[in-house]
Amino acid sequence: MDQRIINLFDEYTHKPLSRKEFMERLVKLTGGLAVAMSALSVLEPGYAHAATITEDDKGLTIEEVTWPGDNCTMKGYLARPKGRKKLGSVIVIHENRGLTPHIKDVTRRVAKAGYLALGVDALSPLGGTPANEDEGRTLIGKLDPQQNLTNYLAALTYLRQRKDGNGRTGCVGFCWGGGLANQLAVHDPQLNAAVAYYGSQPKAEDVPNISAAVMLHYAGLDERIDAGIPAYEAALKAAGIKYQLFVYDGVQHAFNNDTSPARYNADAAKLAWDRTLRFFSEKLG
Repeated sequence: MDQRIINLFDEYTHKPLSRKEFMERLVKLTGGLAVAMSALSVLEPGYAHAATITEDDKGLTIEEVTWPGDNCTMKGYLARPKGRKKLGSVIVIHENRGLTPHIKDVTRRVAKAGYLALGVDALSPLGGTPANEDEGRTLIGKLDPQQNLTNYLAALTYLRQRKDGNGRTGCVGFCWGGGLANQLAVHDPQLNAAVAYYGSQPKAEDVPNISAAVMLHYAGLDERIDAGIPAYEAALKAAGIKYQLFVYDGVQHAFNNDTSPARYNADAAKLAWDRTLRFFSEKLG
């Protein structure tokens, strides 16, 4: 697909670009409405094909859970393997659409790998994740950043207090969630491992506050996010933070999202996921 179309979609999903303006510009780029709609069908996630691990998987226990947030009740999607006790715990942080079927599937993948996995619904203070993606993106922009951070820190506390956890905690976030994974590393001194997929970087002056080991996955064609890599890596080195940084050449932002055919890259996604699970095995037990 023409890189200009990918860039336009990235602008639409991450900046205040209305659906109407996006479609007008997409039609101009593609030369007609029919081609624009065809392009859109492979750009937007197809959640009907989201489940690589189904909710009725016999090896998993899945439940909806709540915990106290900052002036709100937070909701989450908890998955864990059956028959195992004292598991390492992982928070799964969604993209800027909310706790979608895809992120619930990723949560099940983490659980299937042997962890207590919690997919947090960041939109809980606003009524929860809506079915409509555009509405979800709009609501993400209405979250108070400090309240949101506090709610995720509370989620980590909730996991540490569970009897089926071993006390060691990690997080993995994607896009919007990747940026938040970096923020949790900065703000939670008890965090053991943070994995950020194509997420925005923290301020250089905040990096020395990181206690967790950090793993960073970036897409080679993601100019917007990749612009922040040099400063972040320099700050990590200067502060002596343990980190691993990988850039996957020739792939797009959101390369891990297998519900978005235009950007998903199976080889990069598998390699990054294998690295992520090895990292969790080392840090969380």
